[in-house]
Amino acid sequence: MLSGMRPSTDPSRVPEDYRFTHDIRVRFAETDAMGIVHHSRYLPYLEETRVAYLRSIGRPYSRLRDEGIEMAVVEQTVRYIRPLHFDEVVTVHLTPAVASRTVLQIAYLLTVDDQVCSTAVTQHACIDSVGKPIRLPDWLRTL
Repeated sequence: MLSGMRPSTDPSRVPEDYRFTHDIRVRFAETDAMGIVHHSRYLPYLEETRVAYLRSIGRPYSRLRDEGIEMAVVEQTVRYIRPLHFDEVVTVHLTPAVASRTVLQIAYLLTVDDQVCSTAVTQHACIDSVGKPIRLPDWLRTL
């Protein structure tokens, strides 16, 4: 791991504890033979929500890249509580959780009709275009 910082965030199961929400409708192609969303599809849901969050605060990911900053995912955890099904609208709640000089942890809560379906944490290291660790921008650390 780039920073030695272990994920320390225990995501809340209370939607009001999150700063941002993003709705995603489950597509049929994302379901498995059991008719539920395959576990691998949760990570793109988290990514889509992160990108939407950055856009909503006036810091689109494309702007970060133009500034020579990449946010590499270095660790992630997902706790599955209730399965997601085709055509459900999943609300992904996001809040920045813990930041060091080089690593940011983001907490997530996924709900359907106010039912908790899963929690997640992603840990991101800022790197430059050649993969060298760099400091988080001040604005990102203060989120």
